[in-house]
Amino acid sequence: MNSISLAHVEQYAFEKKEFILAEDALNKVSESFAFLTDFSKDKIIYGINTGFGPMAQYRIESDKLNSLQYNLIRSHSSGVGRPLNEIYARSVMVARLNAFLQANSGISSGVINQLVTFLNHGIVPEIFEHGSVGASGDLVQLSHLGLNLIGEGHVYENGVRKKTAEVLEKHGIKPLQLELRDGLGLINGTSCMTGIAAINLIYANRLVEWSIAASSMLNEVIEAFDDSFSEQLNAVKHHKGQQQVAAKMREFVKGSGMIRNREELFKDNTAMQRVEFERKIQEYYSIRCVPQIIGPVVDTIRYAQEVVENELNSTNDNPIVSPEESNVFHGGNFHGDYISLEMDKVKIVLTKLSMLMERQLNFLMNSKLNGKFPPFLNAGTWGLNFGFQGVQFTATSTTAENQALSNSVYVHSIPNNNDNQDIVSMGTNSAVLAKQVLENSFQVMSIHIMAICQAIDLLEPEEKERLSPNALSVYNQIRKMASFVKDDLPQSESITAVYEYIKETPFQL
Repeated sequence: MNSISLAHVEQYAFEKKEFILAEDALNKVSESFAFLTDFSKDKIIYGINTGFGPMAQYRIESDKLNSLQYNLIRSHSSGVGRPLNEIYARSVMVARLNAFLQANSGISSGVINQLVTFLNHGIVPEIFEHGSVGASGDLVQLSHLGLNLIGEGHVYENGVRKKTAEVLEKHGIKPLQLELRDGLGLINGTSCMTGIAAINLIYANRLVEWSIAASSMLNEVIEAFDDSFSEQLNAVKHHKGQQQVAAKMREFVKGSGMIRNREELFKDNTAMQRVEFERKIQEYYSIRCVPQIIGPVVDTIRYAQEVVENELNSTNDNPIVSPEESNVFHGGNFHGDYISLEMDKVKIVLTKLSMLMERQLNFLMNSKLNGKFPPFLNAGTWGLNFGFQGVQFTATSTTAENQALSNSVYVHSIPNNNDNQDIVSMGTNSAVLAKQVLENSFQVMSIHIMAICQAIDLLEPEEKERLSPNALSVYNQIRKMASFVKDDLPQSESITAVYEYIKETPFQL
């Protein structure tokens, strides 16, 4: 069995690591194909000598079997919308390739070799976001992948859209010749939704790390108490995610002279004599409850990773070929409910994460809440200049879009295919919407971390010197792309630069 993890997907999709095919893995695929070829000679096998879906009631004559596989791919290449970018498209190819390497699909070794060739030559299939209902697999999106493998349609090379036939000819690559059930095998699986989900989780983990960094920096600049992320407080709440977030916050603020120790308040002998305190005894929830809010995000993503990795290493098409049992089993491993549910959960927690960032941003914008900084972090003339007033609108509206997008797709099955597909997963829709929520969340984060850096520049010089080394490191990174704002200038390009940086740069202490 060929087993991969999200770390492998990251290597192949982001770093474009060469995919080296093990000889024994290819041998197992060939054995499965040989068994199915012999087994199907005198039997009715779905997708080999029958039509597809509700058309499976019709037997196909032997002289038409090869045309059947091509017809299937061409007829279902009907996707629309935006094409997946290179990282997501490569992930889809890796997901489909690894599913085939389980050697339970009965496809020919030619399919394996063509997928490896595309990956290693940097040929990116044109796969559209819209088309799949996520049961009977990602039929439409994977048909576009199949279409490219047989030398038809369009692909991308170095970011340029080109005719597939021309690209293959340039590289001396022959179009894939479909055999037996290669057409059905290519399209009848969950590899599009799984490939998208894998990349979503890689990015989601990055976003979480940046959110912990931003929250820790905010605690510093407002001189928050340390006990909200203390080991003692969080240890009595038995959730791994919460404890992990609190520990990372403690690690982040090491060396900070800005975080207040609760013991200082306890030792203040005059405190008991006061009717009203000058400074808040406890911070607002968006600051004080960071481990409790980001913790469930961490735990949800962790479980989603387990599900996605299980799907990556599964045979997820139909029928399943088992040379060991000398049999072929018909069923529904193409059903994408596992991915659909997890992507729904992930987009919900990412929406909550964007809400947390937006609320922390609002705290910085409102001088009546923070009691420390000018309204909208305005370093210019009040009334004449506007500081971060404009960018807050963008963060708020983008967060609102996330809230609308976070409704479940998993429960929105619509029967189709002459009611053959009477209940479906909508898994690819869920993964695509999670992708959009993720992009939105990075945009909100970009604005928020720019605002935190603005707040740092508004600190007194001696306060800035007391920030933790980690806070100053993040500040210096962001300042390479976004400058201190005093005069009113357009901020779109700065936001985009920060967005691209934090999305593509994993945060590390």
